[in-house]
Amino acid sequence: MPAEVFLLVLCAALVHAIWNAMVKTDGDRLGLMKVMSLTQLVLSAALMPFVAVPAAESWPCLAASPVLTTGYVLFLSYAYRAGDLSHVYPLARGIAPLIVAIVSIVFLGERLGPISQLAILLIAAGITSLMLTRGAAGLRDPRPTLFALATGGFIASYTLVDGIGARASGTASGYMVWISLLSSLAILAAIHWMQRGQRQPPSPRTRRAGVAVGLLSYGATWVVIWAMTQAPIALVSALRETGVIFAVLIGVVVLKERLNLARLVSIATTLTGTALLKFSR
Repeated sequence: MPAEVFLLVLCAALVHAIWNAMVKTDGDRLGLMKVMSLTQLVLSAALMPFVAVPAAESWPCLAASPVLTTGYVLFLSYAYRAGDLSHVYPLARGIAPLIVAIVSIVFLGERLGPISQLAILLIAAGITSLMLTRGAAGLRDPRPTLFALATGGFIASYTLVDGIGARASGTASGYMVWISLLSSLAILAAIHWMQRGQRQPPSPRTRRAGVAVGLLSYGATWVVIWAMTQAPIALVSALRETGVIFAVLIGVVVLKERLNLARLVSIATTLTGTALLKFSR
C-alpha cells in the first residue's frame, strides 16, 4: 500500500474514532445521527455542481449502497439496544475486514500476499477480541452478538459496493458526493421511521455535535472511497477499522475508562497487524 494512502486512511480511522466517541457521549444518538445526515445532505447538494457525474457503470452501486448503509444504521441501533457499545462495536467492525478480504480474493480477483493476509487476520482478531475483555457475562445473551454480526455484514457489503462503484465511476469525488447525498436521504427516512411517536427536537448541544460529526464523517469517508481506487479494497477496509483502537484509547484517556491487560493485548495485536499492513505488497 502506498505510504500516502496508508497515512490518509489511518487519519480517516482516527477521525472515525473521534466522531464515534462524540456519538457515544451524546444522550440523543438518533437525534445526533439525524443532524449528521442532514448536514451531509446539504454539503453534498452544495458540492454537486463542482464534481463530475459518476459513469453509468457505477449506478447500480449508487442504488445499492444507500440501502446497505441504511441496513447498517438500523441493525446497529438494534444491537445497541440489546448490548453494550464495547461488545457490539468491536465485533461488528472486526468481522467486516475478514468478509471483505474473502469476497475480494474469491470474487473480485484481488491478490493479497501472505503478509497482507496475516495483517488482515491480526487486525480482525485484535478488534474482535476487544469484545471479550468484558468477560463471559457479555456472552450470555446471544442477541447483541447476532445483531453485531449482521451489522458487520452490512459494513462489509457497503464497503465492497462502494469500492467497486468508486472504481467504475471514473471519479472518486463525484461518486462520494452522489453516494453521500443518496445515503443521507435514506438514513433520514429510516430515522424518521424509528422515531415514530417519540420525535422531539434535538438539543442545541446535539445539533452542534451533529454538524461536527457530519463534517468529520464526510471527510473520513471521502478519504476511504478515494483510497479504494488506489489500493486493494481489503487492505483499505482492514486499515480503516483500526479506528476501533483509537476509540478505545480515547475512551481511556478522555472518558477515563478502565484499561486492563486483555485490552492491551487486543490493542497490541491490532497494531502489529497495522504495522505489517504498511510493509505488505
